[in-house]
Amino acid sequence: MFNGLIEIIKTMRVNDIVDIAIIAYVTYRLILVIRKTRAEQLFKGIIILLILTKLSEWLQLRTVNYILSNAMTVGVIALLIVFQPELRRALESLGRSEFIKRNFFIINDEVQDIADVISEICDAVQFLSRSKIGALIVLERNTGLNELIETGISLDSKISSELLINTFIPNTPLHDGAVIIRGDRIMAAGCFLPLTDNQNLSTELGTRHRAAIGVTEVSDAVSVIVSEETGTISLAQNGRISRHLDIKTLKEVLLSMFKVKDSKGSNWFKWGNKHAE
Repeated sequence: MFNGLIEIIKTMRVNDIVDIAIIAYVTYRLILVIRKTRAEQLFKGIIILLILTKLSEWLQLRTVNYILSNAMTVGVIALLIVFQPELRRALESLGRSEFIKRNFFIINDEVQDIADVISEICDAVQFLSRSKIGALIVLERNTGLNELIETGISLDSKISSELLINTFIPNTPLHDGAVIIRGDRIMAAGCFLPLTDNQNLSTELGTRHRAAIGVTEVSDAVSVIVSEETGTISLAQNGRISRHLDIKTLKEVLLSMFKVKDSKGSNWFKWGNKHAE
């Protein structure tokens, strides 16, 4: 067996290695996409059906094998429907890959410096957290959020901590829903976001947190959440949430996410695309 393995390795071409690497990478990305989602359980069910189909063939259980084989044939169409959210997320993830996406860099004189933008956000979040005022702030990156912006009230205002605070004051027209930020502009408030389908989340997380996670599952946006009950600050990205952050940590994380330098070391930064309206 060992000798046979050596012979296989000796006969491998560069194309074979590339082929294996591609399959391994696609499999790895697929696992990351479906991990800890409802698709994970469905995927396990499919594996069991495949094993049962093969066993029925070996044991010559013709009727069982016929039913299972036909079920798998029809199941391909059903899978496309059932896994539609996961497939969409996988394709969007591929579109955001570093080796094919175009990076958009904005010079400081076109928009506020990233540190100033994040400082305004953090100042607002700190006040909202101390006052236990619920808030949901979404920072757009490379994936456009025009569809979600259109669900809210258009503002297109320059970002400021005062405006963010006033937006989330209870019993005001715009306090319910999310604020979406593009660059140094508050594009809209009162926006409706898709809720996550993740069933493994803590029961402590309410609709605001689930919406914050949901938008990061369908885009590369970053969500900042303030709990109305406890004032706890959380951050969601790529379908995952980090809770119980302090302002210093939040600011450091946001800066590390968005700030980059050009070859000359000047302060350029990446802050999503300039999407056409």
